[in-house]
Amino acid sequence: MHIVGRKKEILRLDRFVESKRSDFVVVYGRRRVGKTYLIREYFDNTFDFQVTGICDGSKEMQLANFGLALQKYFGESRVPRTWLDAFSLLQTGLEKKNTGEKLVVFLDEMPWMDSQKSDFLRAFEVFWNGYAAWDNNILLIVCGSATTWLTDNILNNVGGLYNRATGRIFLEPFTLGETEEFLNDKGIVWSRYDIIQLYMVMGGIPFYLSHLQKELSLAQNIDELFFKPHGKLWNEFNNLYATLFKNADAHVKVVEALSQKNKGLTKKEISEATKLPENGTLTKILDNLSNSGFIRPYNYYGNKKKQMTYQLADYYTLFYFRFLKDQNGKDENYWQNTLDNPAKRAWCGYSFEQVCKDHIDKIKDKLGIAGVLTERSSWSSKGKPGAQIDLVIERRDRIIDLCEMKFSQSEFAIDKEYDLILRNKAETFRTETKTKKALHLVFITTYGLKRNMYSGIAQAEVKGDDLF
Repeated sequence: MHIVGRKKEILRLDRFVESKRSDFVVVYGRRRVGKTYLIREYFDNTFDFQVTGICDGSKEMQLANFGLALQKYFGESRVPRTWLDAFSLLQTGLEKKNTGEKLVVFLDEMPWMDSQKSDFLRAFEVFWNGYAAWDNNILLIVCGSATTWLTDNILNNVGGLYNRATGRIFLEPFTLGETEEFLNDKGIVWSRYDIIQLYMVMGGIPFYLSHLQKELSLAQNIDELFFKPHGKLWNEFNNLYATLFKNADAHVKVVEALSQKNKGLTKKEISEATKLPENGTLTKILDNLSNSGFIRPYNYYGNKKKQMTYQLADYYTLFYFRFLKDQNGKDENYWQNTLDNPAKRAWCGYSFEQVCKDHIDKIKDKLGIAGVLTERSSWSSKGKPGAQIDLVIERRDRIIDLCEMKFSQSEFAIDKEYDLILRNKAETFRTETKTKKALHLVFITTYGLKRNMYSGIAQAEVKGDDLF
């Protein structure tokens, strides 16, 4: 078993294997995040039955594929004509194989098996409720990138599969620390500053990271993967959303609108920007994108109406709209040739903020409040345009951390003008929110603060190293 990171997930799988009952485990998460790899590596690619659904495959094609798997594992020569028949043959094969040891069944890309009018779900329901759940030796693992399908049809099922899943593993992208571990495993030794920049481009997506070449620099790798015609990730965007969502065009409209607004948009603003009706369909699209990790819903501090604001949270999608959509084919060495320009600086600032928000636990560790209950939000002044705080951490110990996040190539220096801006911002926050709590200014930067006569305004600082 060769798995980098994923310690929590491995412990959970250990418990399922050791369980004295049958378990039905749902593994889900964003496309390319390593779901199939985790399960195949953990079980050393050895299963008592395994089959992978076919993208856009017809009912007949899916059943024929299932039949081939039945033949491989049980020597079954019949090709099932219906899903009831298919799962009946699976049950028969498992019963013959049952010696009292745990039987591992892995249905990969399960959502793809549920083709139109196939009755797949009803047949699967009969298999689990009528046999597998009562056998006590079955470990059934279902997996898929179509998070919406798994959420609607399995995890939130209100019919025969209601509350049947005994475990769920939502596989998230690697953290910065896990990304560093993954790179080291590939023999790539980069500075943490470079790793943060890499994360800002592609996040902690193992599939993307696996294409990096150790003999190339970070900038060379980015050009090789994204800007060279037919680079390995050159056409990734066109495949990413189309394979995840049925109404892919509408989902893309939403993320494109969010890519243009760093502070995020409300549902109403998204409707106006995309021309999509502000109805239940848009709500579903937002839920789909949120559940899949592409967007992040959050509240503004003190927003009693609980009107949710949405931000683009997927690094690759942001990178695509900022640099790739209108750039491919124009300059094969774009990233190396534009080491510093206004567009890149603006992207760096926003993307670094997302890195910080994805590592709140590390920020809390550094601040010494890991065990303190906190609420996270953003804040924007109603009376002073431009006065905003992108990360507010309200603590149970009656302290509010106002976090300034700055991506810098060296120590960040606070000058007289910026010192005044910070003081006015904190005072405006106190006045408008009417808070009686203590306000602490926290700086989160790549290399920390440069010591000068103004740096003392920060009660605490978090450096890039602290995020690992």
